[in-house]
Amino acid sequence: MINPRGTRHRLALTVIMVFAIIVGLGVRLFDIQVVRADAISEGASDHRSRQVTVYGTRGSIVDTNGVVLADSVQRFDITASPRNVDFTTTSILRDDDGDGESERVTVPTSEAIAAIAAITGDDPAEMTAALTDALADDPRADFAYLSRKVKLDVFEQVKALGISWVYNELHPARSYPNGAVAGNLVGFLGTDEPLAGVENYLDECLAATNGSSLYEAGADGVALPGTSYVDAEPVDGATVHLTIDSDLQWFTQQTLASQAQSLGAEWATAMVVRVDDGHIMAAADWPSVDPNDLNSLPAEDMGARSFTSPYEPGSIIKPFTFASLLDAGKVSVTEQLLVPASYTEGLPAGKVITDAWWHGEVRWTAAGILADSSNIGTSMLSTRLDAATRRDDLLGFGFNTPTGVDFLGEEPGTVLPLDRLDSITNVTQQFGQGMAATSAQVASAYQALGNGGVHVPLTLVEGCEWPDGTMTNTPNVESTQVVSESAADQTVSVMEQVISQGSLSSIVSFPGYRVAAKTGTAEIAENGVYGEERIVSIAGMVPADDPEYVVVVTIAKPDTMRTSAAAAPAFETIMQQVIKAFRISPSSTSAPFIPLTW
Repeated sequence: MINPRGTRHRLALTVIMVFAIIVGLGVRLFDIQVVRADAISEGASDHRSRQVTVYGTRGSIVDTNGVVLADSVQRFDITASPRNVDFTTTSILRDDDGDGESERVTVPTSEAIAAIAAITGDDPAEMTAALTDALADDPRADFAYLSRKVKLDVFEQVKALGISWVYNELHPARSYPNGAVAGNLVGFLGTDEPLAGVENYLDECLAATNGSSLYEAGADGVALPGTSYVDAEPVDGATVHLTIDSDLQWFTQQTLASQAQSLGAEWATAMVVRVDDGHIMAAADWPSVDPNDLNSLPAEDMGARSFTSPYEPGSIIKPFTFASLLDAGKVSVTEQLLVPASYTEGLPAGKVITDAWWHGEVRWTAAGILADSSNIGTSMLSTRLDAATRRDDLLGFGFNTPTGVDFLGEEPGTVLPLDRLDSITNVTQQFGQGMAATSAQVASAYQALGNGGVHVPLTLVEGCEWPDGTMTNTPNVESTQVVSESAADQTVSVMEQVISQGSLSSIVSFPGYRVAAKTGTAEIAENGVYGEERIVSIAGMVPADDPEYVVVVTIAKPDTMRTSAAAAPAFETIMQQVIKAFRISPSSTSAPFIPLTW
């Protein structure tokens, strides 16, 4: 039989207990939300979301065949949580017996820091300072760098120490697997930004957009399992495709360096350009920077002088004056002229133009004036065109304007405007004095001669290929007919005489191939006065009967030989390599014979 009184008693007791629980929970909730809210909120900082950077990958730079010249590699930042460091002792994993089995031991914290520094190669005192400085700024500091951008093997060794307050972050870095090959063009990165070359002026293509991820961290800063997720996806950069052939670039750099060093030169450049489209197949500078070792050269040698260092080019400019005269019908190749020992027409009293060697009156043909590089004869012929036409024709060949490459720091050179031309420069510009041009501009102008008078702007970058396969930054090439095809072809034929019967006939040889060339020996003006220093150069094209490639070699301030013959060995070697590398067919006909004298 059920006792009603006992049932009521138990029910009342239950109600009282439930009420007590509710009151207790209310008091507890009030305590949490009001009384201890600040303290709990502060404590909760040990269990809150942390955001970390997820790095996108910077785009690669590759040559015309896909050979990598610059790419991104995995590097790691070794970081620490200063507030979790016990500056007295630290637990680490160590193999004291050398049996390959690590055991956890407790060592002085200074010894643990020294162990990290011994692996990374950093200063342990600087690591300690990084920790203490962080705590001085914020007693609850949870982040400090111990070492930055270490390689994978270093990161793994540090991780193997098992130090609880040491962490890591993936940090992509730049690598240049071919070293100095095209280093002058590729450029390099600084600590936080690109500083030179393609790395800099095409950063809009190469740069990645970093993303981020979130995770819940415990009191020790370690991510709680299962709490990580990507907050923003990273976006990788594009691959930049260059026109450069890395094998030819390497060969050209090696050849140029060997010749420049043997001559005791100050600097040198060499370029190889494909005639039909203006693609730069090689653009070498000496000295040339290795982007992996920025301490190897002074700052002035870390760029691309081919684009950034204009100089007075000298006689290598004469073919463009000759082509302009032919185009205007002002001269014929076989015209016979009497060239005196000096030229003074229209010059101020006491001023005279001479040739590089003394001679009396010479019976030259117009072809002979160009092939034998007579300043006097060139001056006589050039005045058959008015000054405005002469200047316009030089501009048409690309002088006084940056090339289509638009390289970082590229200089436009100088062709003086009419109102700044004095009576001397009005003439000397036609044989390369009183004007300035870069090696790239000279190569570009010779491309036009070899291309039947059609100037195509130089191209170094074929385009930027994005991860989705789209291409941007492709060259917008607009060709220009500078001189007639006939004028260009006749000029090239005269340049062949330099190889077949002129100054280079006994110095260079290209069996089976017709090669056209022009030499230049330019004086260097210092403080407005021409001195003993010279810039020597040779420009040419192969095959002369149907030009495919232009080669230009320039050597500045050689010590042991100060004539254009100093550039001949490098020109010959590079030209022969171009013939081999691009499998140029031998010429089917012999070079024409054009009389140089009468």
